[in-house]
Amino acid sequence: MVQRLSPLEIMTRLVSFPTVSRDTNLPLVEWVAEYLTAHGIEHYIWIDPDQPHKAGLYAHVGPRVEGGLVLSGHTDVVPVDGQDWSSDPYVVEERDGKYYGRGCADMKGFDALALWALVEGHYSDLKRPLQLAYTFDEEIGCTGAPPLIVEMQKHLPKAEAVIVGEPSMLKAVTGHKGGAGLATTVTGYEVHSSLMHTGVSAIMEGAKLIDWANHRNIENREKPQTDLAAMFTPPWTTCHVGMVSGGTAHNITAGECRFWMDFRVVPGESLPDWEAAYRAEVARVEAEMQAVRPEAKIEVEKVFHVPGLVPEEDGAAETLVRSLTGDNGRHVVSYGTEAGQYQEAGYSAVVCGPGDIAQAHQADEFITVAQFEAGHQFMRDLVARLAA
Repeated sequence: MVQRLSPLEIMTRLVSFPTVSRDTNLPLVEWVAEYLTAHGIEHYIWIDPDQPHKAGLYAHVGPRVEGGLVLSGHTDVVPVDGQDWSSDPYVVEERDGKYYGRGCADMKGFDALALWALVEGHYSDLKRPLQLAYTFDEEIGCTGAPPLIVEMQKHLPKAEAVIVGEPSMLKAVTGHKGGAGLATTVTGYEVHSSLMHTGVSAIMEGAKLIDWANHRNIENREKPQTDLAAMFTPPWTTCHVGMVSGGTAHNITAGECRFWMDFRVVPGESLPDWEAAYRAEVARVEAEMQAVRPEAKIEVEKVFHVPGLVPEEDGAAETLVRSLTGDNGRHVVSYGTEAGQYQEAGYSAVVCGPGDIAQAHQADEFITVAQFEAGHQFMRDLVARLAA
């Protein structure tokens, strides 16, 4: 008889794969595929044609009909470089009522529970299908989920609802902000700074765009907030630049300046509208630069685009999670997840997973044993519900 691993055994295996976003996740995906094959579970691997060292996986158990549920988690983790860990980050270690390891909270703990539930569902008499989706590159902008969602809908009956298992202490998170990152490269014209009027300083021109963000933040903070926006902290859209680089010397007008313009947009406002507003300001500043030196320019590249998760009225995903957890609170977050991408693709979506987001990305990342066991009970109840 094929061995059915426990959630802890599965998490231990998943954490052992160092799937930092900059590296491959293929060994993890291949191990999961082998495990599913051993149990005779229908599954598919999708390899990113632009990054053949990256892959997603999706699987299906139960009747091949629409209206089921997807358990979705990402396989990539953030680096451990420069962090002071008390134990090997890729070996799950239990101490003081906690499981330590990179990804235990974010989010291989959920991934393990979801895989356990899929196998249990395979051996149960499910009346509604259960599907599993493992994505990649979530940590660098949620870029791996959209193509996987497209592929999944080609081969599997479309589910009704999706639970994205980011750590939420098993609370039903029904809304989050959208996000976009625009890599901006300002190209100036170098001259001696004593003659700066004959050149173009990429840094000083880039500063105009950064100051544009400062003014938008002030305006957003001061304008009346909608009831939907008021659910978030802060209850307005934010524009942010976290790093700036460029320049050759203190007495030369900078030939180049590079930064990302980052937007965190409250539901009810449009990411494309904010991007268009930024590009309009870029065009205005670029025209001023080119009036001095025609060679000057500003290039903007969209690095990531993560739609917000909009609270649903009687959404199927939220209703299911609340019925299993008993949680009737209203929870929203300001960070982005893949749930908005599922919602954009026509699924009802909610964020719900074990563990605390405060532990994500930290040295000595952990999930408490109690939360992991609560997640296990959640999955037991879920399988029973789908079989009822």
